[in-house]
Amino acid sequence: MNSAISTLMKRGENWWKTVIDNRERQKQPGIGIDLGTTYSCVAVWQHGHVEIITNDLGNRTTPSWVAFTQNNRFIGEAAKNQAPMNSANTIFDAKRLIGRRFSDPTVQDDMKHWPFKVIADQNDITDANNPLIVVTYKDEEKLFTPEQISSMILVKMKDIAETYLGKEVKDAVVTVPAYFNDAQRKATKDAGVIAGLNVLRIINEPTAAAIAYGLDKELTGYNVGTRNILVFDLGGGTFDVSLVAVKKDEFEVKAVSGDTHLGGGDFDTRLVGHLLAEIERKYKKKLSDNPRALGRLRAACERAKRNLSSTTETFIEIDCLFDGIDFSSTITRARFEKLNHDLFKKCLEPVDKCLTDAKMRKTDVHDIVLVGGSTRIPKVQQLLQNYFDGKELCRSINPDEAVAYGAASHAAILAGVRDYKDIVLVDVTPLSLGVDVRDESMAVFVPRNTAIPTKMHRTLFTADDNQESVKFGVYEGERFIAKENHLLGEFTLYNLPPRPKGKCKFDVCFEIDTNGILTVSAKLIGTDNKDQITITEHCGRLTQDEIDRMVNEGEMYKAQDAELKRIMEAKTALEDYTEEVTMMLRRCRDVMSEDEKKLIEDGIERTMGWLDWNHLCGDVSLFEQKTAELRKVCDHVFRKKSLKNKMNELNFVD
Repeated sequence: MNSAISTLMKRGENWWKTVIDNRERQKQPGIGIDLGTTYSCVAVWQHGHVEIITNDLGNRTTPSWVAFTQNNRFIGEAAKNQAPMNSANTIFDAKRLIGRRFSDPTVQDDMKHWPFKVIADQNDITDANNPLIVVTYKDEEKLFTPEQISSMILVKMKDIAETYLGKEVKDAVVTVPAYFNDAQRKATKDAGVIAGLNVLRIINEPTAAAIAYGLDKELTGYNVGTRNILVFDLGGGTFDVSLVAVKKDEFEVKAVSGDTHLGGGDFDTRLVGHLLAEIERKYKKKLSDNPRALGRLRAACERAKRNLSSTTETFIEIDCLFDGIDFSSTITRARFEKLNHDLFKKCLEPVDKCLTDAKMRKTDVHDIVLVGGSTRIPKVQQLLQNYFDGKELCRSINPDEAVAYGAASHAAILAGVRDYKDIVLVDVTPLSLGVDVRDESMAVFVPRNTAIPTKMHRTLFTADDNQESVKFGVYEGERFIAKENHLLGEFTLYNLPPRPKGKCKFDVCFEIDTNGILTVSAKLIGTDNKDQITITEHCGRLTQDEIDRMVNEGEMYKAQDAELKRIMEAKTALEDYTEEVTMMLRRCRDVMSEDEKKLIEDGIERTMGWLDWNHLCGDVSLFEQKTAELRKVCDHVFRKKSLKNKMNELNFVD
């Protein structure tokens, strides 16, 4: 009897599990994407846990690189692998450009070390000075915004997820550095729209990592009181520190700090600069004007940096770097640490600031979680551990995958795939927000580290008699003088009634949504004039028309990629069949007449000759035609009754 009951219960459990699995399959999956500066990662919630999705080469992270050749576009490993031969048309570090102006000093400094070309948008009527990336594709000069390049990487991550899941993916949570400003967040969301994604939410990378760490611990130990987690996120191009208080299922960000322009790429740049000086000293030649050689040198420096995390010395050797020169050099860990000593020390400043903003001491921090590939650098770990008086650092989660892990978990909840909806996520705004006033100071509406989403109002007054309009500049930053901060945008409130100064009042509202994106509105008070102005297009960002155009271009590139895939499949099929026939000819020579051998050999020779001259052919039908022609010749010979009988006698299969 007990055995029968046990069997029925087991069947019931299996049935219920099947029902839940079917429900999960029917729901649209939501994915989490860590859009990194150097590498990106995608994950999905499936079968009750998060799975990091491997790409077509079996790797769990994909390089954030895009390349354009004569006829093709490559994304990920394929783009990075061909970079030494095509450096001027291979794009990386697009995240360092997104949401920035061309005149930004950090952009100008980066341009000196990039082998590709960046120019200012000459057609921008808003004078926003947007950067554009210049490449040559299909014998034409093409201009791409950083959003477009980022969207191509997002499309790649989307395709990786769809291949794994076997169905279309639309919903995604995309992560950004905690210290990204409003323009950078808006630009990242625009990139998601261009990629054809419904961005459910933009969340901060350290917050996503804290979720991953909390889930990894299954929230055990957090049930008694609150644990304070300091997330130290040092990636390829950005650096963030967040202090997250975790209590049961609630993740509350107490403070954030960081630098949107500090990471592994900067460490590479220091090493590149050191080797450029060595080359100039040894060979009396400048390498900085040679993009291809510069790209190869940078790639070698990145490999050396990775090696020095596990060894005390590494060797850089590049054959025929330029002008027939074979370059080699030995780099020790001590030398690397000396070159980057100030940058490593700089990583501790945001930690100190984060603790100060959260009104906490070092001893109040329970866990220090390392996120980002650059946290593998031994000197960085040593400095951080010394700062916290020898406290052990948490290495239980993969620093390359933690952000995507947390994003996927949150995406599953927002998409309705995961029933467990008790996690409460409270994030904060990284910078103060306000408007300029008459004395050129900034009137702060939203102080930094304010919990989001939030909505704050203030009443402002006219500064002059009989004003007909009021112009507001919306700024983001911590400086007292408004113009020393980052201008997000401007708007003007018109049709004010003629009144003495200070008598015309209007309500200004700052609203930040769950993505950390800002909307500012102004409304007259005490009159029938209810004009409302909302900043929808931030200074230097894409308009809806531009986004629509880029979406269409994205579809065009998608169609081109699909056609290229068909061409490559047809070409491969012809090459494979030619190789197959060649192998069969070798095996069957003894049972074939001279005429039959010559007929096959001539067919193979004609096909190989055609391939040599037409390997770049862009017509699928031609490859299919040549395959059919060769197949017709071979079928005529191999299917002859006499030859088939001889082959069967020798156990050959056609």
